[in-house]
Amino acid sequence: MEEAEQARVAALEAVEDIEPDGLRAVIDDHVASSSMLPGVLTVLSARVVDGSVDPGAVSRRAAGVQLIYEGLRVTRDLVADEPWAYTDDPDPDDDLDVLAADVLVARGFRLLARTEAAGHAVQTVREFGHEQTDVQEGRTSTARTLEANVFELAAIAGGTAAGGETPVALRQYVVGLADNHGAPPLPPAADALPDGIEDVMARVGRPSGDERVGTTSVGDR
Repeated sequence: MEEAEQARVAALEAVEDIEPDGLRAVIDDHVASSSMLPGVLTVLSARVVDGSVDPGAVSRRAAGVQLIYEGLRVTRDLVADEPWAYTDDPDPDDDLDVLAADVLVARGFRLLARTEAAGHAVQTVREFGHEQTDVQEGRTSTARTLEANVFELAAIAGGTAAGGETPVALRQYVVGLADNHGAPPLPPAADALPDGIEDVMARVGRPSGDERVGTTSVGDR
């Protein structure tokens, strides 16, 4: 799936300057092995809302969404199965995973910082924190899942790449996709998305008269 490759290449390019090399290798491994579904939904959202958007700007936004998801996903895995709970010996690999997760989220934020998706990126991290706190305390969480928030982030980041707003119906549709996927991990994008996904997204994502896109976002200049 070419959109998945586009998102993966952009994500890897976004972290290629990370040092030291050992940390970057851990980050690269996480990105290389992760489902690119969040990044693919970003690309598709941009295409169905305004196909004239600069591909480079869309790729950077896809990378930002993908990196935020990957960092939070790694964090969730570490919280669910704390590697330090089984030994008193420090494990550099576990420590690198913690650092990698922080770097992934931070780099994703940098890519989305001056875009219309910045606010929802912050909301995604906050709601993730609330959900994980509830899980740790044994409470039933009212927070949306990480995947639901990230999928909506993808729709916002992609759909606003030319300026304007992402249609509400498109945001609702991708959240529904997340809800239908069940328990993580996410499958590869090519396996997860239904046939004709772009046509469906185009129908629900067609801007109405007051949602027509305008100028390019300042964050993509």
